[in-house]
Amino acid sequence: MESLEANKTWHLTHLPPGCKVLGNKWVLKTKRKPDSAIERFRARLVVKGYRQRENIDFFDTYSPVSRITSIRVMIALAALNNLVVHQMDVKTAFLNGDLDEEIYMEQPEEFVIPEHASKVCKLDKSLYGLKQAPKQWHEKFDTLVLSHGFKVNESDKCIYCKSENNTCTIICLYVDDMLIFGTNIHVVNEAKAMLKESFEVKDLGEAKFMLGIQITRTANGYSLDQSSYIEKILKKYNYFDCKPACTPYDASVKLFKNTGDSVRQSEYASIIGSLRYAADYTRPDIAYVVGFLGRFNSCPSREHWNAIERVMRYLKRTANLGIHYQRFPAVLEGYSDADWNTLSDDSKATSGYVFNIAGGAVSWKSKKQTILAQSTMESEMIALATASEEASWLRGLLSEIPLWERPVPPVLIHCDSTAAIAKVENRFYNGKKRQIRRKHSTVRELLTIGAVRVDHIRSEQNLADPLTKGLPREKVHNTAKGMGLMPTEPRTTSDGNPTQ
Repeated sequence: MESLEANKTWHLTHLPPGCKVLGNKWVLKTKRKPDSAIERFRARLVVKGYRQRENIDFFDTYSPVSRITSIRVMIALAALNNLVVHQMDVKTAFLNGDLDEEIYMEQPEEFVIPEHASKVCKLDKSLYGLKQAPKQWHEKFDTLVLSHGFKVNESDKCIYCKSENNTCTIICLYVDDMLIFGTNIHVVNEAKAMLKESFEVKDLGEAKFMLGIQITRTANGYSLDQSSYIEKILKKYNYFDCKPACTPYDASVKLFKNTGDSVRQSEYASIIGSLRYAADYTRPDIAYVVGFLGRFNSCPSREHWNAIERVMRYLKRTANLGIHYQRFPAVLEGYSDADWNTLSDDSKATSGYVFNIAGGAVSWKSKKQTILAQSTMESEMIALATASEEASWLRGLLSEIPLWERPVPPVLIHCDSTAAIAKVENRFYNGKKRQIRRKHSTVRELLTIGAVRVDHIRSEQNLADPLTKGLPREKVHNTAKGMGLMPTEPRTTSDGNPTQ
């Protein structure tokens, strides 16, 4: 309440005729540290925004957040250029947005002023729960940062860069959490001072923990891991004491849709959701199996449970794996693959790609194709088109970062299909399917403008292989190492010395 009053979020007035008043409630939450210890207790006043009427109480509501891929790219750049990485948190961020609409709210419970009990709160600033609150906050932040000489990245609207006097400052915003990258501590402190002038912020110092990811400064760069989160889900679903496994999926097991009764469907879907968070953020080695098992969410069988238990056993063995970014190589390169001999009931292949910077994966995907391929070549071309589009986006992102080399070279994509490479290098493709012809045109266009280039690689060296199928133990280990997945090291301070 002190924060709301200091921010002058509302003023009391009588409700005008014809206007509706919105309710509110107090939301109480216990904030915890990465080791699950209690950090603080938080109370938040939330408006019942579900009663707002479109085009009356709110109009546009869209607010961008930084892609997790962008955050990984920034951490990789920090490793390459030995950047200082600090973290800040804006307190009650949504209260900073200015409202354009006329909105009335009931007085908060337990804080009704007796002599003004008949009055309501007319909101002057946005509040948690309002549909337009995220948009108003982002607009306020965007206006402030741009007015201080920062430039927004056109590929990710939540990344801001400022370069002057051979120094560079980058701000990466995710709702109310932000990472500040700088070539030295002085430019980082300048950015902090600029933010403290306009917002009430919490300076967290060197980046350690964001979005459930532990950020560790190592002797050779930075690493990202979710070891605490993985331990948490192993304990939550009673797999903490299970027998470890060497691979996340047994390739000899064939899984199909369950035609009988489902087995513990709600718990199965809950585990898949928990695993998806890890697979999307720091664990590309389990991306394929989590996506594949997620296809059976609606009606899992005992065989599906056996497969998901194997994933948990694999995580038990590899809980401390994290993506390590080092000070070389300063190159963006990708790998593309497809598995046409699919286990899918509808005979659709699986696409996979991974892109590395500084020796660690920054972007990856494992996804069932939406087009029915008639051959291995067609499935590989579909996968290559998907990888090329991601490569083009990554290239655009890096082209606006002052620390990346100029001019930006084409992104090299490794593919293990000579037939697909031969087709995309030819101007003409006379296939029957219009969808495949469009994929060919996509790759051809990016090749022509110099955004990407494609070369052949042996299947044994293709890092995208585990994103399309189950592999034996040795290949799982080698591809994980190629994507920068290694056991996490002790944390060090900004001068490179290990912490106590």
